[in-house]
Amino acid sequence: MRYVLQRIAFYVFTAWAAMTINFFIPRMIPGDPVQALLARFQGQLNSDAIESLYVLFGIDKNSSLWSDYVDYWGQLFRGDLGLSFSAFPSPVSEIIGEALPWTVALVGITTVISFLLGTSLGVLAGWRRGSWVDGLLPVTTFLSSVPYFWLGLLAIFLLAGPDSFFPSSGGYEGGLVPAWDQYFIPSAIQHSLLPALTILISSVSGWILSMRNMMVTVAAEDYITVAHAKGLSERRVALSYAARNALLPNVSGFALSLGFIVGGTLLVEIVFSYPGLGFLLFRAVGAKDYPLMQGIFLIITIAVLVANLIADILYLLLDPRTRKEG
Repeated sequence: MRYVLQRIAFYVFTAWAAMTINFFIPRMIPGDPVQALLARFQGQLNSDAIESLYVLFGIDKNSSLWSDYVDYWGQLFRGDLGLSFSAFPSPVSEIIGEALPWTVALVGITTVISFLLGTSLGVLAGWRRGSWVDGLLPVTTFLSSVPYFWLGLLAIFLLAGPDSFFPSSGGYEGGLVPAWDQYFIPSAIQHSLLPALTILISSVSGWILSMRNMMVTVAAEDYITVAHAKGLSERRVALSYAARNALLPNVSGFALSLGFIVGGTLLVEIVFSYPGLGFLLFRAVGAKDYPLMQGIFLIITIAVLVANLIADILYLLLDPRTRKEG
């Protein structure tokens, strides 16, 4: 229990530090967002309207940095991430809320599938060296070194086209309205197939390699030899003794992958113009939309910290030595 409390305290402090940095970074970037917005409207606003914009964006030239910092935390506790510059006057939380389900659905499902599939094949390849699965290692090594976006471009070139079943861009067919109906859902699934296939092919290879190497290492340990000497079945030794201990490094990697789900696979979403958080961040950077960038970074930071905390708890459950130290 003490171990869990220590880790929670550590992540609370880390979250405070990350959110504080998130507050200062946009304020260190040169430029005036209100003036940039006025340039879009060709300056057709009077002085009172301009002053109101400064208030809306939380920019008070007469206020101190400390008061802005206190107001920033007050906004966070209220769930207020400010207003988007590029989609003014839409709230940042609303824009992120529209993009987040796309990324979670695409990257979340593919991450879980690739972890389960890659780990299972890695266990088999490491335990039964010389089998057909072990013969796939050169292919998996090559695929794990290929960037996501390159595979995405290759998939578009080979599989997408005017008469192809696979769309090359977008999240759904033009003219449809996002809804839980028989028209939108099939279209959304169809548009997610190529990006999902790209992520799955590239990421499953890494899980296979890491799990296979850990299984080879664990298989040489003394307790595996003792388990065999006890007359335990091959399946029980492989799963209950070897795989359980070999799985520990992959658990932390999987937890980190879950944390980065909300960030999406940035380049894949850009290649396929997929309407997730990664593509949204790309557009926010291009538009210099600092509140939107700040909100996305904040969501990603919190997700990664929560994922790391989950990894620590899983370690606690899987490794008795951690419980003894805690």
